[in-house]
Amino acid sequence: MLDVQLFIFLLLGFFWGGLTAPVSIRLAGIYGIIDVPDARKIHKGNMPRGAGIGLWLGYMLMAVLLSGSAPNLRYIATGATVIFLCGYLDDMCSLSPFLRLGLHLGAAMLVVVPLNFSMPVTIIAVIWLAGVTSAYNLIDGMNGLCISIFIASSLALFLLGRSYPGIYMGAMALGVLCWNFPSAQTFLGDGGSTLLGYLFASHFLTSSANTLRASGITDILILFVLFGGIPVVDTLTAFTRRMLTGKSPFYPDKKHLHHILISLTGSNVLTVTIILSLQVIMLALGLRYYMRLI
Repeated sequence: MLDVQLFIFLLLGFFWGGLTAPVSIRLAGIYGIIDVPDARKIHKGNMPRGAGIGLWLGYMLMAVLLSGSAPNLRYIATGATVIFLCGYLDDMCSLSPFLRLGLHLGAAMLVVVPLNFSMPVTIIAVIWLAGVTSAYNLIDGMNGLCISIFIASSLALFLLGRSYPGIYMGAMALGVLCWNFPSAQTFLGDGGSTLLGYLFASHFLTSSANTLRASGITDILILFVLFGGIPVVDTLTAFTRRMLTGKSPFYPDKKHLHHILISLTGSNVLTVTIILSLQVIMLALGLRYYMRLI
């Protein structure tokens, strides 16, 4: 039987994302929010970035519409605003990485503390949420990659508990994807990519809070790895590789998974397809493991 309200949220999200992307392109031109290619980047020409502004505004709209039935949305929406504005400002003028880290941790605490986990779980959850926020940013190095991973993760949120926010956020990202893949007319920018990571991780924590409270630390860590997916695994691998070679874990390079695959395949579409497939596998394993715990 067709769920009319769910269908309306799906359509609203898709058209919101698709119609606000051109507005973000215009704003990027006005305020000089342009991604300029360098030795570390794959794209060749200047590209407007900042498509995340439509995603942020769309999420605020959803938070208002559903605030009565989902009180946790007020905390997520507040944190999402901090995350987006931090990234959007960083798109215009580079911010201190320590300032960004502090804001990410603060925004994570806004969501995690009201969930009333035990102290060890609270600490792990704050670090995980902030880590996923940054991981989505670090993997956003190729047309369509970060957005497609977020869409798959949002679908997993929906399957976790028929979550309206999950289907709405995924549909909204799909609307933006039309402007970003296979050829890009705009990029998410740091504001958009960190926002997507934060939204997914926040909704996973709030959706699964009861199960997490009843689970052991080992089970929680397994869930966090599986649902964090490829962005988290790729980030942990990058940090480990850099520290083993005596570099800062935050030192940028071209050895992320998507860099390796594009050098092997020579195809943006094939690289995104491979990584997305790996993400879907990890999410499927995460859903299966989660069902064993409830």
